[in-house]
Amino acid sequence: MMLPIISIKNFSKSFGGIIAVANLDLEVEKGELFGLIGPDGAGKTTTIRTLVTLISPDSGEILINNLDVKRDVRKIRSITGYMPQRFSLYPDLSVNQNLVFFANLFTVPKKEIAERKRRLYQFSNLEQFAGRLAGQLPGGMKQKLALSCTLIHNPVVLFLDEPTTGVDPVSRNEFWTILKELKKEGVTILVSTPYMDEAIKCDRVAIMHEGMVLARGRPETITASFENYIYKLTGQNLIRHINSIAMIPGILSVQSFGDCLHLTLPKDQAKEDVRGKIENVLGQSFQMEPVSPSLEDVFIALIEGKGKNQGYEL
Repeated sequence: MMLPIISIKNFSKSFGGIIAVANLDLEVEKGELFGLIGPDGAGKTTTIRTLVTLISPDSGEILINNLDVKRDVRKIRSITGYMPQRFSLYPDLSVNQNLVFFANLFTVPKKEIAERKRRLYQFSNLEQFAGRLAGQLPGGMKQKLALSCTLIHNPVVLFLDEPTTGVDPVSRNEFWTILKELKKEGVTILVSTPYMDEAIKCDRVAIMHEGMVLARGRPETITASFENYIYKLTGQNLIRHINSIAMIPGILSVQSFGDCLHLTLPKDQAKEDVRGKIENVLGQSFQMEPVSPSLEDVFIALIEGKGKNQGYEL
């Protein structure tokens, strides 16, 4: 049986008495695109920074390609690429100069730099901007440049911490297209994101909240395992009634999705009974139809019932 390329066992980390990650167990297979999903404070950044040897775990064992994050720091850094949340390149250097700088930093052989730049320009479409200062690039191009600099030394494992936060939708899609291409080439990618529409693009995900994994598995398997019913409520001015609707007995949760609402009901709750109570609150016509649960629906339900199915594998 092939060993996982990333192995985390019973990992915990605290800062000043505040628990950032608690007893995390996680494995990522070689060539997998794995997502850490959750809001700010979930423990995603702490986990990634520990994996790339920037901070040390308080307890547990973490191996990258069978290398220990405590003992094999230099070797791990030579085979991994890390792209932090914030733009970490040199704004007063051009696109080309940043690539050359990072190539030299990672001791890429001089004779290979030109070919590696050519290849990176090919998938990033940044060649026409090679002479532009990095600080003058729009957000999407900055992220592509940061990824290119991260890839200049051909890492085996790529760690990306919320790489598309604050990036426009078109650039986000382009970025994920690049990640899919890298996966095809055999690069293992661990990416964190707060966006559920990005989570479904991963092979597997771990849903994190307050330092713990609430669920892990394939996105479609996680949504298929959802035990409650979701109903989509449409009508006029629903958002202003959201708190009143949430107080109705039999409704587990109410979430806004654009100008409509998603209601979560247990399977033993009669739809018509709830519908009548909603009519009393709204005093107007509305539509209520069943919909398939999204990953966001599952995520919200897991947070609200945190601990009930903590860490379950799907």
